[in-house]
Formats: sequence, structure tokens, C-alpha cells
Amino acid sequence: MSTFLLEIVTPERKIYAQQVDMVSVKGADGELGILAHHIPLVTPLKVAPVVIKVNGKKDELAVHGGFIQVSKEKVVILAESAELPGDIDINRAKAAKERAERRLANKKDHMDHRRAELALQRALARIEVRQHRD
Repeated sequence: MSTFLLEIVTPERKIYAQQVDMVSVKGADGELGILAHHIPLVTPLKVAPVVIKVNGKKDELAVHGGFIQVSKEKVVILAESAELPGDIDINRAKAAKERAERRLANKKDHMDHRRAELALQRALARIEVRQHRD
């Protein structure tokens, strides 16, 4: 199987750079599976885990929005933020999920509601990535 370079970059640093077999992301229009020699594209990403396959093993990272750029040479994920499984505090993520759910149940103003939805999505992505690691 052919491999390609995957880079995951945030404004702070490069989180990931490795030759991979496949990467799966949730784009604005649905889930995308990228293999070597994929057609070039750029699309926004949703807040969701990114699944990476390398030598038959599966890795996951929590990616919080951004874009994916697929070119002939490599795939770059430009993320607003991204977290490796070992960097995720599962108790903190569960507490953030509960806070967001309480805010959503409150339904006071529209701006707070949108922020709570995003906080819930980030917490769920963190929990999923961390639980798959354990």
C-alpha cells in the first residue's frame, strides 16, 4: 500500500508529521477517507476525531475545526487546535461535557447556545479519542 505524508498543524505548533496509509476526517459535507494519490481538495473540518492508519494500527487525535488540504505530495490539516490522546484529561473533558449539556438545557440566549454546542462537540471528541486509547 502506498503511503503519504500527513501533517497536523495548529497555530502553536506541528502536532503530527508522519508517513501514513490513510486518514479519515469529518468534513463540512460528511466523512472523508483519504488514501495516497487522492484528488487534490481543500475543505473545512468539523470538530471531531481524526483517524489515522499506519502499518495496520489505528491512531486518533481530537481536532477542533480547521481545514484539510490534500495535494499530490501530502495532506495537511490546519486545525484551530488538536490534541493527542495522551494530552487529554478525561475527567476534565467529562466535566466540560456536563457543563455544556447544562448550558444547552438552559436555552437563554443564542450566542451562549452556540458556544455551548461547540464546547459539547469538543468535549465529545476528546472523550472519544481518549477512550479509544485506553
